[in-house]
Amino acid sequence: MLDVDAVRESFPALSREVRGAPAVYLDGPGGTQAAAPVIDAMAGHLRDGTSNLGGSFVTSEEAGEVTAAARRAGADLFNAEPEEIVFGQNMTSLTFSVSRALADTWRPGDEIVVTNLDHDANVTPWVLAATGRGVVVRQVDFVPEDGCALDYDGLAAAVGPSTRLVAVTCASNAVGTIVDVRRVVEIAHGAGALVYADAVHYAPHALVDVSATGVDFLAASSYKFFGPHTGLLYGRVDQLDRLDAYKVRPAPSSGPGKWETGTQSFESLAGVAAAVDYLAGLGAGGSRRERLAAAFGAVGEHERALSARFLAGLAEIPGVRLHGHAVAGAARTPTFAVAVEGVRPADVERRLGEQGIFVWSGHYYAVAVMERLGVLDEGGLVRIGFVHYNTVAEVDRVLDALTRLSG
Repeated sequence: MLDVDAVRESFPALSREVRGAPAVYLDGPGGTQAAAPVIDAMAGHLRDGTSNLGGSFVTSEEAGEVTAAARRAGADLFNAEPEEIVFGQNMTSLTFSVSRALADTWRPGDEIVVTNLDHDANVTPWVLAATGRGVVVRQVDFVPEDGCALDYDGLAAAVGPSTRLVAVTCASNAVGTIVDVRRVVEIAHGAGALVYADAVHYAPHALVDVSATGVDFLAASSYKFFGPHTGLLYGRVDQLDRLDAYKVRPAPSSGPGKWETGTQSFESLAGVAAAVDYLAGLGAGGSRRERLAAAFGAVGEHERALSARFLAGLAEIPGVRLHGHAVAGAARTPTFAVAVEGVRPADVERRLGEQGIFVWSGHYYAVAVMERLGVLDEGGLVRIGFVHYNTVAEVDRVLDALTRLSG
């Protein structure tokens, strides 16, 4: 059982008030709060002084130690090896880097597969990489009538002997759908194709396991799991080694360093490690990976309870439509895309914001999702999401506000 009161004490921003009432911080780009241990780790590194790597003096050595600690933390979070963890400005930048390197191995007539369930950061980099190379881009649909589930039969039909890559999300940042990544990998690897997975939205809600899924690449952003704005990339070591990275000549020619352009933000890397340790501290066990597994078990239980309450309440509000699975469980994250009849999404966001309830409206970069649902030109949808620091009282407060809006 998750101790939500203790969790909330770890997030200083959650005590903020808006117009005399506690603000309700909900999950979304730029909206996830940093945990206090992350803030302390980053401030401490800056306070003590920092330097670049490679020097024979204490601050340079400390930068090396911070980098190594962050790689170990990322490896534990993803169930990988430290040499398979690459850092970058964000998931999007890392994906562009890998897409360019992979594109150098493609030939005219090759094919890649993307989905319209994905955030655009896992679509456009691949489409641009294919452009001008004679590489065919195939797009796999999702099924709105089936809770916005990925069309796995369509995926199997799209993948063939010419397929070189399948790009897929682990969980939709728009409608919350969780994808069976292991099934995607089996289809792709069966045709000899690689899989690049976007775990940005999945990582704060469930335990990533690259070993179990068998993905070749996986990217996430630590701000989504309560850390700083730093991207993490897992790459199978043989793939990272065989590909030519776009880099400057003095950069390393092997290992994750060859993929990390320029000087890293060492204070952010200190925050990445602290964020993983924060998550691990929510669980019990021997190794950090074991503690993370226990923690995400408790997080999942708590978030499913919040989801069940929200979905039950939402079903009672006339004029509010949900896109995605209407049942809490393994098929979705606690992230909900809704439309309020007669009220534009931006106005819903604004009016909730005036009550101290922070949500997002629009397409949230999931452009293809909104196009498929036919709402892009109508202003998209309203995203309401819960994470492990949210409470039942906050769920009820959001439901009450939606009831008033739809009346």
